[in-house]
Amino acid sequence: MNQNLPDAYEPCPARYDAMPYRRCGASGLKLPAVSLGFWHNFGDVDDPAQARKMMHRAFDLGITHFDFANNYGPPAGAAERNCGHILAQDFRGLRDELIISSKAGYLMWPGPYGEWGSRKYLLASLDQSLKRLGVDYVDIFYSHRPDPDTPLEETMSALEHAYRSGKALYVGLSNYTAYQTRRAVAILRDMGMRCVIHQPKYSMLVREPESGGLLETLGELEIGCIPFSPLAQGQLTEKYLAGVPADSRAAKEHGFLQLGEVEQNIARIRELKKLADARGQALAQMALAWVLRRKEVTSVLIGASSVAQIEENVGALKNLDFTTDELAKIDALAPA
Repeated sequence: MNQNLPDAYEPCPARYDAMPYRRCGASGLKLPAVSLGFWHNFGDVDDPAQARKMMHRAFDLGITHFDFANNYGPPAGAAERNCGHILAQDFRGLRDELIISSKAGYLMWPGPYGEWGSRKYLLASLDQSLKRLGVDYVDIFYSHRPDPDTPLEETMSALEHAYRSGKALYVGLSNYTAYQTRRAVAILRDMGMRCVIHQPKYSMLVREPESGGLLETLGELEIGCIPFSPLAQGQLTEKYLAGVPADSRAAKEHGFLQLGEVEQNIARIRELKKLADARGQALAQMALAWVLRRKEVTSVLIGASSVAQIEENVGALKNLDFTTDELAKIDALAPA
């Protein structure tokens, strides 16, 4: 990604006027109701000027939380590195107004120490993320996925070290089941630590956090929740209503979203679009509002490829209420 980024950035003085901020579980941390994720569209294959515009506009709208992981790109590490340059240039005096998070768990380098949940990998990865981002600490550091071969006590001890060393202000979990979350939280509590947040995959089309008891567990344990992929990789937008665009994720041979999944869901997505129309919302806005309706949910994590998408997604906050009839219709179209 070319880092020749002209023009100075002046944040909007009214950036905090409209965005609601929700307390993260029982902690003192508040997150904006909408947070910006950097999984896609900030790698070396993407336009740096567009990335910069999206970061600016997000912050101007009150989105103070930028969510990374070590492997976001492509290639892995590129999103942190590229956005680290933008943070240094445009957000230098604003660090204390930002929540910057990162994660470690997926493959980053070859050999036996380049992924999963060992203390060796997690702490080495955190140091690398800090260098790429150009910051002294991250606000939240996550274990990105549970490791079936590493004792959970070891993984949690790495999170504790990240916290005690000052390299992370808070720690969290991602992709852990309800049972795994309970175990991890108990271990952290024995260490005098609090898990403040969990990041699961959750949307109208992916409802395992409900059916598997994760949301109930997070509520009971007073842990915040920030779902990723709330738009089901773009399925809960208008992108696929008339077919599969050639430049879409579903059209890519090695993408996370498969064509067959879109074809399987398209009929009910069209029905959900009718319900969104009746509510006076775009489908994406209704999908985000539906996730935010849960009391356990602190913030919803959006991905975006344009400023317009960020603006539309934040527009979901204008109507977060659902009638009993609307919720019943959604349950019928997208059962848990």
